[in-house]
Amino acid sequence: MPRDLILGTAGHIDHGKTSLVKALTGVDCDRLPEEKARGITIDIGFAHLELDGVRLGIVDVPGHERFIKNMLAGATGIDCALLVVAADDGIMPQTREHLEILQLLNIQHGIIALTKADLVDETTREVVALEIRDLVQGTFLEKAPIIPTSAHSGLGLAELKAALAALCQRIEQHPATEWFRLAIDRAFVVQGHGTVVTGSVVSGCVRVGDELAWHVGQGQMEVVRVRNLNNHGQPVEAVHRGQRAAINLAGVPLERVRRGQELATPGYLCPARVLTVQLQAASQARHPLKHRLPVRLHLGTAEVMATLSLLDGNSLNPGERGLGQLFVTEPVTAVWGQPFVLRDSSAEHTLGGGRVLQPTARKIRRRHLEAIEQIERLGASSAGQRALAVAWFAGYRGFTPSDLVREAGVPPNEILNTPQELLNTGQLVQLSLSSHRGVLVHADRVSELEQLVMQTLARLHTEQPLLTSHDRQQVLARLDFVGDSEVLQAVIDRLIANRQLVGDSRRMARADFKPKLSANQRKLKDKIVEAHRTARFTPPEPKEFAPQAGGHAAALHDIYEVACAEGLLVKITSDIYLAAEAEEEMRRLLRERLEHSPGLTVAEIRDLLQTTRKFAVPLCEYLDRIGLTRRQGDLRVLQASTTESVG
Repeated sequence: MPRDLILGTAGHIDHGKTSLVKALTGVDCDRLPEEKARGITIDIGFAHLELDGVRLGIVDVPGHERFIKNMLAGATGIDCALLVVAADDGIMPQTREHLEILQLLNIQHGIIALTKADLVDETTREVVALEIRDLVQGTFLEKAPIIPTSAHSGLGLAELKAALAALCQRIEQHPATEWFRLAIDRAFVVQGHGTVVTGSVVSGCVRVGDELAWHVGQGQMEVVRVRNLNNHGQPVEAVHRGQRAAINLAGVPLERVRRGQELATPGYLCPARVLTVQLQAASQARHPLKHRLPVRLHLGTAEVMATLSLLDGNSLNPGERGLGQLFVTEPVTAVWGQPFVLRDSSAEHTLGGGRVLQPTARKIRRRHLEAIEQIERLGASSAGQRALAVAWFAGYRGFTPSDLVREAGVPPNEILNTPQELLNTGQLVQLSLSSHRGVLVHADRVSELEQLVMQTLARLHTEQPLLTSHDRQQVLARLDFVGDSEVLQAVIDRLIANRQLVGDSRRMARADFKPKLSANQRKLKDKIVEAHRTARFTPPEPKEFAPQAGGHAAALHDIYEVACAEGLLVKITSDIYLAAEAEEEMRRLLRERLEHSPGLTVAEIRDLLQTTRKFAVPLCEYLDRIGLTRRQGDLRVLQASTTESVG
């Protein structure tokens, strides 16, 4: 299978970029009438070249300083660069600026063409070549070949094609598992077909009939269907990374499409107003990058105004690196590691650039050491470390494995393995929410919530030392927590499962809490328990002991709750309690009688227990509730194959 790659041109105006592309491919990239009239390239143009086993899409960019924004749009998604320098002109301002932009965009591969070489003598060529070598020292073009060419005479064209073919073989193949993404750089209407958008496929693959997320701007997204696909004038069934693509979108009016919008696999991109970035000030910049500086952000094919916030200093001198955040005037879409360029607000100078570390960020406090440490983790080569930093910033909200594709650059085929490794080491915790979805939360965040719950319950136990448990909703109301209540509920369930708490969906308590009774209350508790033991199945009502509890019904209720928690009493209803021994005896008597009987009426159970109907009815309902018996007409029968439990 032939490989598909994209080559971008770069260089000063009138150095022969478009003429060289035409000589190589036969395609004139100047398509606009104004370009023909003025003899200069204004917007990006496109061509293609077949090499040995490589289909090379070519993006020709303008060289004039006024059209740098178009050059930046064209540089999106390129795999390699062709830096063009005219032999009769030498290095010029946009030669330097374009080279700096390619560096900031993290382009790794390229070739240098010395154009118009037929217009100068050999000595001049050598002098210009030496100047170029000095210029590219320390850049990705440091060891790139410099090939003298002439679009007019054909000089060096064969050598340039051979060098491009060799260069393409060295470029790493992108995995086929990536999610699809294309930044729109052009749109037009084809009669009978409708709106067509074009761009370089940055990642992944899309087929005719697929649905894509169309990010239209202002944070809005719509799902659109791919009606047809075209690659360099030829209809195709699919396009993938490294290709130029023309996508015919069903039901999309041309007036709604603009450069800077994106098409992507649904769920991949997420618009944001804040980006956390790794910065580098341009080495050719005239002034430092300063905190709160208004800038033009070039991201993909989009250009938006933004304010720069430096996180670990007040300025970056030319060539220096640092961390910062960009606050944009309208939402943008980005992914982890995506390169960008910053220019001044008047669009005259390139100030710097870098790569995105957090494509969906929140404002970070400046000089916050812990946050800066986590941001540095996002720049790590280890996918696990990046995923852990994503979890830290996600806080109590947590994240899902698919978020790691956008937020940490984890390949889609590894989004399950990477978190699993962190789960195995206890650095991540998986919480199951009541809405039948699961989230991954940083273990430190879970620990913080667990401590918050435990400390809140400790305070409640101190305030109400007789109460054995507390209403779950009241506990939640006391927590100083702002976030997803489902996450908090899941953390409480986890504490119960780990036996740090005891309780259920209604009430809970710390497992290490024991109600604290005063000496008089303990005496009253013993008296109550003894009275219930003596009464067996005709127990006294709690109100009979109210005078001895000082007339405080709440205190009496707490004493009963303590007796139940200690296993001395069993609660039948809110007003009826049995001694634990009597409750056990009741279950034994009923089981023995029902094993040899087709069923018992309430009256027969009353007589068996030697009690009254006042107690017999609630006792029967209790036996049904714990699963010992079940009602069958007027009879109670033994519940088959059911494990009984004390409610």
